[in-house]
Amino acid sequence: MAIKVAVTGFGGRMGRALAEALKLAQQSGKAQLSAAIVRPGSSLVGADAGEVAGTGRNGLAIVDSLEQADFDVLIDFTAPQVSIDNAAYCAANGKGIVIGTTGFDPEQKVQMLSAADKTPLCFASNFSTGVNLCFNLLETAARVLGDEVDIEIVEAHHRHKVDAPSGTALSMGEVVAETLGRDLQKVAVYGREGQTGARERETIGFATVRGGDVVGEHTVSFFADGERVEITHKASSRLAFANGAVRAAAWLNGRAAGHYDMRDVLALK
Repeated sequence: MAIKVAVTGFGGRMGRALAEALKLAQQSGKAQLSAAIVRPGSSLVGADAGEVAGTGRNGLAIVDSLEQADFDVLIDFTAPQVSIDNAAYCAANGKGIVIGTTGFDPEQKVQMLSAADKTPLCFASNFSTGVNLCFNLLETAARVLGDEVDIEIVEAHHRHKVDAPSGTALSMGEVVAETLGRDLQKVAVYGREGQTGARERETIGFATVRGGDVVGEHTVSFFADGERVEITHKASSRLAFANGAVRAAAWLNGRAAGHYDMRDVLALK
């Protein structure tokens, strides 16, 4: 039986991609869109969700609160405080939640994840299958190359992205740092300018590019003397993230309370 999935932030780009992914999932009987949610007062309230998403009229009216929604699992790609509030609602009402929001500060992240004490919560910086495979490849590269290389991370996104570096780039840095026994907060360098001095080996550098309609590109480079290893992921459509989030929602339904991530969903751990 298809699980009932609600999508919040339905009026945004990811909301439309999630609607498309859920239409595909419904055809296979895995999941279906049961509620489309937008911010209170939005002009989209009452409109047909399928028409707004461009997936065809489906008779589902857009609402502006979780209280009006019928669902088993909520998918949330919105903003940090909104996701915190939504996670708390799901924890209080026995609903699962998939969170793809980025830009949490450390305190907000702890607050959001506290909902996992009472409900199944899947949080990931990136729900693409390919990116999560890259996390495993990065672990292998860092373990094999060790402290004999310089490590730099470059990411590019569209002009509308509001946080930098991307959550995915930070997750990549965390994977590498943890494998090498480093504290990312101590060794990360976010951009360089002026007389910076020679590069320290333990540094993990981040560079950010913003422009146009780039969906998402990430490259981690391991620079050695005489050779370079690069692990790159390029997303050409938000459907890559949406399909992963829907897959996570179907996997999450019925799980015990706890904090899961996409590598749990894909059995990559």
